[in-house]
Amino acid sequence: MSCSTPSASRRGTEARALRGSRRRALLQAGRLATAALLALAAGGVRAAAASWPPGWLQARLPGCRLAGSGWFRWWGFEVYRASLWVGPRGLDPARLGDRPFALELRYARALAGRDIADTSARLIAGLGLGSPRQREQWLRSMRHLFPDVRAGDRLAGLYRGDPPRTEFFLDGRRVGDVAGAAFAQAFFAIWLSERSPAPALRRALTAGLAPARPGNTSAAGGDGVAS
Repeated sequence: MSCSTPSASRRGTEARALRGSRRRALLQAGRLATAALLALAAGGVRAAAASWPPGWLQARLPGCRLAGSGWFRWWGFEVYRASLWVGPRGLDPARLGDRPFALELRYARALAGRDIADTSARLIAGLGLGSPRQREQWLRSMRHLFPDVRAGDRLAGLYRGDPPRTEFFLDGRRVGDVAGAAFAQAFFAIWLSERSPAPALRRALTAGLAPARPGNTSAAGGDGVAS
């Protein structure tokens, strides 16, 4: 025979309900904390992957590192994310034909290869680089080489000086090259010249480069990464 009263029974029920509510709240908080930690870890993995050179580039430019990266936007729309990779000796943007380096563009939208070539030629002409005859030859070469791209595609230009040439790669697959240091100086000036039409992007790309010093052959900017 129970000696509990109705009010005592209600209090017991309410206490059990409160304990159950607290347990559920604690479980939910634990799940949210776990999800947050997983998201942070995933973000760290993505950041580390973004700062590590792709395999095809490691094979062709040993010891390379990321100098900087940033978005190019047109009227607020993201067009591509650019990344500048330099070798152990760094890079002086004022002397682009001196040392090997690579510029990779990861596109955020589809573009025709002919449009990429024509825009590049127009920007080179706007910088006043190359003779009319050279710019004509470069435009033909770029129209021949540059493929159509889709969102997520990576188009990269790798400059190497022995002999001087710029090799182009689509998602790590070589698509061809343009010979000569003059082309490399004109083409990469679009992004790296002090007169670049995209000054904010230039600052982001060159953020990890140390100021050039005469006779300095050490790695520019150390081993840090700018993003």
